[in-house]
Amino acid sequence: MAQVIVIGGGFGGMAAALRARAKGHQVLLVDRCPRLGGRAQVFERSGFKYDAGPTVLTAPFLFEELFALFGETMSEHVTLVPLKPWYRFEFADGEHFDYGGAMEDTLAEIRRINPADVEGYRRLLEQSGKLYAVGFSKLADQPFHSMPFMLAQIPQLARLGAWRSVWQMVCRYIESDYLRQAFSIQPLLVGGNPFDTTSIYGLIHFLEQAHGVHFAMGGTGALVDALHGLMLRQGIEVRLNTTVKALVMKDKTITTVEVTQSDGSQGSLATDWVISNTDPAHLYKKLLPPKSVNRAAHLKSDHWRKSMGLFVLFFGTDCQYVDVAHHTIWMGPRYEALLDDIFNKKVMSDDFSIYLHRPTATDPSFAPAGCDSFYALVPVPNLQGQVDWPTVGPQLAERVIAALGQKTLPHLKQHVVDSFFMTPVDFEERYLSPDGAGFSVSPIFRQSAWFRFHNRGEGPSNLFLVGAGTHPGAGLPGVVSSAKVVARLLPDAAEPAHTGLF
Repeated sequence: MAQVIVIGGGFGGMAAALRARAKGHQVLLVDRCPRLGGRAQVFERSGFKYDAGPTVLTAPFLFEELFALFGETMSEHVTLVPLKPWYRFEFADGEHFDYGGAMEDTLAEIRRINPADVEGYRRLLEQSGKLYAVGFSKLADQPFHSMPFMLAQIPQLARLGAWRSVWQMVCRYIESDYLRQAFSIQPLLVGGNPFDTTSIYGLIHFLEQAHGVHFAMGGTGALVDALHGLMLRQGIEVRLNTTVKALVMKDKTITTVEVTQSDGSQGSLATDWVISNTDPAHLYKKLLPPKSVNRAAHLKSDHWRKSMGLFVLFFGTDCQYVDVAHHTIWMGPRYEALLDDIFNKKVMSDDFSIYLHRPTATDPSFAPAGCDSFYALVPVPNLQGQVDWPTVGPQLAERVIAALGQKTLPHLKQHVVDSFFMTPVDFEERYLSPDGAGFSVSPIFRQSAWFRFHNRGEGPSNLFLVGAGTHPGAGLPGVVSSAKVVARLLPDAAEPAHTGLF
């Protein structure tokens, strides 16, 4: 068996480790966090539990595939429950829109807001299905390393209007400004501005309708634990609290992975193959010798547009807000102008929008009896915006609590008994995310498919990439699919494994 080292234990890294193991390789996964999951860490304080990472679970079949590789069934290890509604949108003027669940429920909500948009939504969903058939079913697990292969896809992508933005696509079918906002917000789930993200990402509508939106009982951390258990049962070695400091090269091949553990001890790991689940810009600028990386990867690392940053406020309350949905999208008074401030001007505005997660709506184990657990996620500029987060962070936390307390969570300030927050500074320091970007590089057209960081390393001959910054992109379906791409590229095991690690 050949030795494969996976750097980073996010969902892309875990999926890649399992697929490499299924191909017969000896696999070692190293991660700098105290538990697997990457940004999907779990915090427990004062009797409250908080999922720190992704909470919208779509395309569960991608996770079921990982268990099936080894003859296991995912449902034996983690329970997924469908949500209804998927999201509740609350608008600044008091209007609301419950999206998801049964199709008749969604159509009834659309009809209540604007009857003329019922037929428009059906046509939007039809267009989304066409995008899904190409962008997800056909291309999401295919390597995009060949320019001829990319050129061959352009005619069908052009016919589908991939050159349009998600916002432009939605506006072709929907009249209501409320519904235009609700149906164009999906790119924000993968780090993109709806006004310049390619409409390929409009496939998310069909993906949600086809497979639903789910929650893992016990939280996303329970899904991480289930995958961790699967890896251990299959003989994959996992080393946590271990940071990769450098990749040592010989003749265009990575031979050694230099690591530092949380206690300061250092070590060297011999390897045949490396699969990186770190941010590509960090990989190419910080871990590899500059001369080992080709010019394209340097240009992408230096100049590619990054996603927005994230401010995440975690808090627990001494009461329950039983009428609040599992997922609430709290829309501020501005939409396009606010996104322009965040993505383009990179300035903090006086207003904001919030994604509010209330896991206790589905799983009461997240809080003590009679209490609720929340996180409020606010899109903000990444660190290129030069925001003074030590000052702005506490102020923004107070403003978010005050805003939610006006209507969504009445008298919230009096009921918060535990709270803390993360800013883009934390994303940069904890997860080595350049400029504190929440989702690596932004999913605009010129940073997608062949133009994105390649899954085959752009330099070293034995390097592969998975995760948000590489093809097909961010979000759980994207990063798990990136491991399927790498599985197509990684040869079956044929060489004896290295021994004597450390």
